Parts: sequence; C-alpha cells; structure tokens
Amino acid sequence: MKWITRERPKIDRIACPWLIKKFVDIDAEFIYVPFDDVSKKAAELNAIPFDVPNVELTHFEEECTFDCIIKKYQINDSAVDTMAKIVRGADTDRHELAPEVAGLWAISAGLAYNIINDYELLEKGMLIYDALYSWAKHLQHQKHLQNPFESLLIEVYQKVLKPNSKKTPEWVSDLKEIIQDQIDTNLTLNLTEISSELNVNPSYLSREFSKYFEDLSFGEYIRKQRVEKAIQLLHSSKYSLTEIAFLTGFSDQSHFTRIFKKHTGKNPSEFRKNISKK
Repeated sequence: MKWITRERPKIDRIACPWLIKKFVDIDAEFIYVPFDDVSKKAAELNAIPFDVPNVELTHFEEECTFDCIIKKYQINDSAVDTMAKIVRGADTDRHELAPEVAGLWAISAGLAYNIINDYELLEKGMLIYDALYSWAKHLQHQKHLQNPFESLLIEVYQKVLKPNSKKTPEWVSDLKEIIQDQIDTNLTLNLTEISSELNVNPSYLSREFSKYFEDLSFGEYIRKQRVEKAIQLLHSSKYSLTEIAFLTGFSDQSHFTRIFKKHTGKNPSEFRKNISKK
C-alpha cells in the first residue's frame, strides 16, 4: 500500500513510517510531496495520507500521528508505548514528557539538517527507531555506569557534593526575557534551541522549568501565553480567527480552537461575540 505525507520529514513523518512498516504494512511505500499536493496526489496514487490536517491519521489534541496509528491499528506493545511518549514529546516540543525526548529531537533535527533527500533521510531515520525500539524493549532499565564504584561516586556527588543553592538560577530571568520577546511574534519557541542559547542542558531546563513558571511545564506555559496573546488580538476586529491562530503560533485554526476552549471554556468565535456585546 502507498502512504503519503508532507515533504521534509523530521520526527513524526519518520517515526510513523517505521511504525507502519513494523506493525501495519510490511510492504508499505512512502511518498513525500509538497504540503499543497498531498490531497491531490493521495487521490491520484490511491495512497493513504498521514500527518496532514483534515485526514484520519494526524494530530489530535495533545497526541501526534504516531499515537493515532497505534490506536487505529490497535498496536499492543509496551515498548511502542514507551516510544510513543518520546516521539510525542519531541514532535510537539514537550520535553518534559520523558528524559529521552531532548535526545530524539537533537538527533532528528541534526539528521534532517545533514540529509536533504527525504527518502535517504527516511532510510537513515529507520535505524534510529529500530535502535529506540530495542532500547525500549530490552535496555531502558540498564545504566551506562555498570561499575558499582562509578555509580557510588555519582550517587555521592548528587547527594552530598553537588551545590544545593536555593537562589533562583540566572537562566530563569534570561528565559523570561526570551519568552517576553516572543510574545508579540508567533511564539515559535523551541526548548532545545532556547537551551542552547542559555547554555543550559535541555533535560535539566525541562525538569526545573515548572519551579519558576507558575508550576507549569514548558509546553503548558507557552500554550497559556499563546492563549493570552490571542485574547488580546480577539479584542480587535482587524484580524480573522485564522490570522490570530497564525500570529499566536498554532499549527492551524482547529488546533487554536481546541487549545483556546480548553483554557477559556469558549471557542474563539464565542469569546469574540461576548466581547462585542460588552
């Protein structure tokens, strides 16, 4: 069977083909085309579209296409479930979901940067997910430090020698400035890129973030900022809902509507009507 999606894959559009090949359709053929051509080419080639808006196999609420395929084809495998959380976190910039998320994002982004041809990228990417599956299936509880003395040294450092200051880290104020600088743009913030700018380990930043930002994870805090910015824009009749969705960094209007309603209890259109009545 042919399967078709958008060109220039990075995470979900590499992970999903791996999942399909391994658990759904061993003879699957994958086709990458420009975003605007997916629907037309799917019909022409009798191919199943995935990871594009308005198709069955795509993002839904907080889940990505990888999750959708697991549910659709009833894939029952604990290692795949472990992978799903990592893929979801990397694909939606929620590095707090699992410690491995930052690593998958870094490797995927670097691979996509180095390889321009989508089909070569898919071939190389398949090896990453084979390895991730083997780790999830057989190795996820194994530590790199197998020598008991090395492990003891690390434990002593973590418990006794590591500085334990309650002073707010310098990166917190820097990060607040970065986020504030983005409030009036489209909020396309990426935790890995921010970590690099702050010179802070992504996993550490993801773990510590909620302590200094309203007890929210990085993803939750950014979505809250997007909604607050959208509320400001809704007070103006200058912008359509589609334009507001774009200006506040949402992937499309339906995603904007879901997140906005989750935070405010109203659809953006209802919210705007209530404003006009006041």
